[in-house]
Order: sequence, then structure tokens, then C-alpha cells
Amino acid sequence: MDYIDYYKELGVSKEATEQDIKKAYRKMARKYHPDVNPNDAAAEQKFKVINEANEVLGDPEKRKKYDQYGKDWIHAEAFEEAKKQQRTANRQQGGGPRGKYSGSGDFSDFFEAMFGGGGFTSGGGFSGGGQVKFRGQDFNAELRLGLRDAYSTQKQTLTVNGKNIRLTIPAGIEDGQTIKITGHGGPGRNGGPKGDLFITFSITNDTPFKRDGSHLYGHVDIDLYTAVLGGDITVDTFNGKAKLKVRPGTQNGTQVKLKGKGFPKYKKEGEFGDLYLTYTVIIPTSLSSKEKELFQQLAALK
Repeated sequence: MDYIDYYKELGVSKEATEQDIKKAYRKMARKYHPDVNPNDAAAEQKFKVINEANEVLGDPEKRKKYDQYGKDWIHAEAFEEAKKQQRTANRQQGGGPRGKYSGSGDFSDFFEAMFGGGGFTSGGGFSGGGQVKFRGQDFNAELRLGLRDAYSTQKQTLTVNGKNIRLTIPAGIEDGQTIKITGHGGPGRNGGPKGDLFITFSITNDTPFKRDGSHLYGHVDIDLYTAVLGGDITVDTFNGKAKLKVRPGTQNGTQVKLKGKGFPKYKKEGEFGDLYLTYTVIIPTSLSSKEKELFQQLAALK
């Protein structure tokens, strides 16, 4: 993992206050936001780095670890535990640390100097053979889909750090849902396992339907005469058209349910939610003289 100077990315000094960091982040986020820079890959990458910097420096505990360990801050607890166990081992052996750590170079050099190539056993004790193994960093990515794409199972190829990953996206994936792809994160250190890749889905909706889980909601216009007398109409569903019988005397705002015409249920093959349609009764505004006369006659009957 390459070192990223989060202070430099936000344009603040290491003495910056929490308020300074928050103010700088907001300014940079507005400048590089994807909505402001559409189809600009460089701006999108910069926006991701800025968010990462804010996530670390905006958290006092993470910032403390970052200031002390740099790019290896995510392994801070492991480093501290390693040093603690080494001190214990030295006391038990009656000796001092083997080698010196100058404070420069990579942290892997620090362990090499401190432990002389030693590591820890699975039980947590110090062992003179082998090195301390660290799990690789987890990666996070966002994948955007249209609601119509999320309606059916998709197969896509993602490129992460120069590697192509074939991905099957089950129908019914939710907006904001995150899935984990094991072993596709950063490489481990000293033979440790790779991290994982977490993909968060952003579902955009350009359809006339509103989604709530596996259910869909929509509106249907019906004329006054159909609302009063009833009749058959054809309505749009998410995957085609359907015939619907309107009951006589249907009121404006009446909601009907079309069972099984909603959205696919996530990882439940062949199962769908329902479609709820709300009627909007359209009142005629341009009546002919004859129509007005007929309405007047109806009114007189009442």
C-alpha cells in the first residue's frame, strides 16, 4: 500500500485542529465531488482520497495512530501488542532488545530489527523462527446500477488495482447494500492473508416506480367515467403490461395490489414482492354543451 499524506491531501498542517480538518474537507469535497466533475476519473479518485483522509484525520483515535505509524496505522494495535510481548519475552530471558530501531524506514524493518526475524506462535507467545504475519488491508469500492439492472441477475467484470474480478450480482440487490469478496483486498505482510474487497451498491432509479424492499409503488390515471362505472384498463408494470379491472365507484386515491408484480427478492429465485398502484381520477375540464347538460341532469337527480 503506497503512503498517502492525508494532511497534504486536505491542505492542512499536522497541527490542524479538528475544526480545521472539517472545514478543509468540506471545501475539497465540494471542489472534487463527482456531481461537479462528471466523467472525470481523476476528480473521482481525488474525491475518494479526500474522503479517506477525512475518515482518518477526523477521528482522534485513528489520527493518533496515523501520526505515529504512518501508512501502517491500521496495524497499530498489532504493533503495540508485538512490542508488549517482546518486552515480556526479554524480561523472562533476562536480556534486552536485540538490535536498535532508528525510527526510520518501513515498519517491517522495525520488526526485523526488534525481533531478529522472530514472530509469535498461534497461542500468542514469542517464537524465534518466522515473522509476525499481518492481514492485508480491506479495499472498498462503489458500484452504480440502474434500478432496471438490479431487477435481474447481472454479471460484470470489475478492475481493482489492475486486476479483473468477475462478479455475479444477484437480482434484487438493495441500494446501499455491501457485499464482501474474500481475498481481493491488499496483500498480507510477511505471508499474512490478503484483505477483502467490500463493494457498496448505489442504485439509481429512473423509472416511474418507487421501490421499498421487494415491493414497488406507482400511480395510474383513470378517467371519471371509468371510476364511476368501472371497467377494464391496461397498466404498466415493471416488466410489461397487465390488465386490471376497475370496480364501479372507485374513489380517487384508491390503492390496489398486484401480487407478485413487484421486485425480485434478493437471493430467492423466483420470488417477487407486490406492486401497489394508486388511482388518480382525472376530472374532465373541457366539457361540451351536451356533456354539461348531462352532468346537470345527473346533479338534479341527486
